[in-house]
Amino acid sequence: MKFTRNGNVVTVNIADREQLEAAILDRWASGDGFALATLNLDHLEKIGRDPAFAAAYARQDFVVADGRPVVWLARLAGQRLDLMPGSDLVLPLARLAAAHGRAVALVGSTGKALEDAAAALQARVPMLEIHARIAPPMGFDPESDAAAALLDQVRQSGAGLCFLALGAPKQERLAARARDLVPEIGFASVGAGLDFLGGHQRRAPAIVRKLALEWLWRAATDPIRLVPRYARCFLILPALIRDARRGG
Repeated sequence: MKFTRNGNVVTVNIADREQLEAAILDRWASGDGFALATLNLDHLEKIGRDPAFAAAYARQDFVVADGRPVVWLARLAGQRLDLMPGSDLVLPLARLAAAHGRAVALVGSTGKALEDAAAALQARVPMLEIHARIAPPMGFDPESDAAAALLDQVRQSGAGLCFLALGAPKQERLAARARDLVPEIGFASVGAGLDFLGGHQRRAPAIVRKLALEWLWRAATDPIRLVPRYARCFLILPALIRDARRGG
């Protein structure tokens, strides 16, 4: 499914979890890494006005649907996409890594958050090896020398999979740079996935997510930051709906 924003085209090229796991195993078998992004309406809005973010998305190897509007737009275009939020991918990918002898690295917000996420991961995936936990400083720039050093640290740790929980667009830009500097490692951008896992952020209750109202729950809990974001997202919906009706 292709989405276009101000001339920038983003393709969701992984339809479901089975396809994602098969694609990752193919990369590991060949000794190659990957960059995985989870597309939602906020990302599409940012891609339309942020050339660096658009360029980073163009470097992603795998893109899945994170957000019901993306799934619904695909359905409107006659295509099927499963909903795969980054937060829901952490445990399955950790299990896949453990089952195939790949250690993981965690890159996220704070040392404490990563420590708690690591403890939660190892409690649920006992065979998982976590070789690095890295919390970049405030103001971290994915294009900086410090970012190159961080990626080298991930490489030296021996990790085959790295979870990036830095938020958009930093995590996607770092994953795109990693394709050049450490092409043998897989990078999965998971947003707040590690913070949720470690209990440092609270996710919407399951019933709210099932009713497709997580966006409303989040807006109510953090209105100053999220209400303007969702307003910008709603503004781009008419053009996306028009394109979907034309076949994506």
